[in-house]
Amino acid sequence: MKKDIQNREDVFLLVSEFYKKVRKDAVLGPFFNNVIKDWDAHLDRLTTFWETSLFMTKKLEHKYYGNPLEAHVKVDQENNHSITELHFGLWLNLWYQTLDELFEGEITENAKRRARKMGTFMYLKIFEARSQE
Repeated sequence: MKKDIQNREDVFLLVSEFYKKVRKDAVLGPFFNNVIKDWDAHLDRLTTFWETSLFMTKKLEHKYYGNPLEAHVKVDQENNHSITELHFGLWLNLWYQTLDELFEGEITENAKRRARKMGTFMYLKIFEARSQE
């Protein structure tokens, strides 16, 4: 029986296992592997992002204060506006797959909903940014 996501260690496991898949993916891997130079720092930042997102009501030692939209718009610009809905779909499928392999429960389902909403928001905002160049 799997447990639900409960703490930062669980979030780190999720993020680490997820990005192992992303880095190996033939379509997604090049985007991430070409942009991210310090994977340890990136995984720590994303763990903080997801921990903040999933445990908003908890008092957390680490809180995320970055701007992920700005970072994704920049990556799209640096890759000749080649990010498409396919990339977001693949990303979301790998996220769901990793969640389902490791966890189950209310917070796990919330992680799926949040990823779906974030992906949709990012996708729309990236395309909006293109029209403003």
